[in-house]
Amino acid sequence: METTKHNPHSRPVLSQTQNNTTLWVGHSKADPNDHIAGQTFTCPGEGILNNIQVFASSVQNPGDVSLTLHEFDAASKTWGPAIGQSNRNLRMEDVSKWVRFELEPVALQKDSTYGFRLQTNDAYIGIGEAASKAHTPFLFGCAWNSNTQHEKGRFFQYFSLAFKVELCA
Repeated sequence: METTKHNPHSRPVLSQTQNNTTLWVGHSKADPNDHIAGQTFTCPGEGILNNIQVFASSVQNPGDVSLTLHEFDAASKTWGPAIGQSNRNLRMEDVSKWVRFELEPVALQKDSTYGFRLQTNDAYIGIGEAASKAHTPFLFGCAWNSNTQHEKGRFFQYFSLAFKVELCA
């Protein structure tokens, strides 16, 4: 686990820590398409969000990774404009670690749906992901992935990125 100073009054409100597969972000040398990953979630509480953590299961090519936070319309599966943004440089040493993306504080509302997207122009990384067991959908949200050929992307209720959302009271 990465050690970083953060607000001692934050409390975890949503954590999905299972990791039995990998979703790739960036592009490999064999594939000219840029791959983007994302996760939607319904916020179970009200508070101020100042970070989102994801599990880096692999770093094939180190580089800068961008996380954007969005309001999300679950009915139409539409991403709203970014309401938060953070950049991190992922290194080979980040493999098998939780990577914290610090955000400017953003107020989240209970029972509202949000999503975050991860993308990079120069790295190729694997984000830990869980495939649900016994075909049970994840009830808090969906994993999402896209590439430059299919920009709208696809949503998967039986997959979830490994992530943590903490709110400050």
